[in-house]
Amino acid sequence: MPPRAAAGDPATEFHAFFERHFAELSRLAHLLTGEYDGADDLAADALLALWHRWDRVRAADHPAAYARGVVANLARSHIRSSVRERRRVTLFWSTRGDETQDPDVPAVIDVQEALRRLPFRKRACVVLRHAFDLSEKDTANALGISVGTVKSQTSKGMAELQRQLRSHAMPERMHVAAVQARGGTA
Repeated sequence: MPPRAAAGDPATEFHAFFERHFAELSRLAHLLTGEYDGADDLAADALLALWHRWDRVRAADHPAAYARGVVANLARSHIRSSVRERRRVTLFWSTRGDETQDPDVPAVIDVQEALRRLPFRKRACVVLRHAFDLSEKDTANALGISVGTVKSQTSKGMAELQRQLRSHAMPERMHVAAVQARGGTA
């Protein structure tokens, strides 16, 4: 067991606490989340939170129990976040068509290249709204953003696509390419 920290030296006390409990907290995070990757990060995040409140934590009757509670709360948040992300991915892929029949290949390539040049959020809004025909609300839910953000990012994304493709008929080209990518006819 490491030597007791000098009374009154918070940094030394915290370092000793860290050394004694990091492995235990990491193991707890792994068991709660079921993930090896990220367990050390959760434990480190918990210890960072403890360091910010170290004066209160070190005065507590059971600092290790407090630390385990912080890890449990972070693990719960991590699990909820993972579930939301899986739902977004599932929503995205569930609306995707499987086959493409006789697409207008040059138009599809032009649109795909232009989309790749857009920043991610604008690209995601444009694709979900126009290629997948999601409502603004469904797009907002899929991306975890507000409906207002979906509106502005879609509008700005479409404007950038028009500039990139240098065509006033770009929304129609995109619509045709999206419909054809879903296997329909324009």
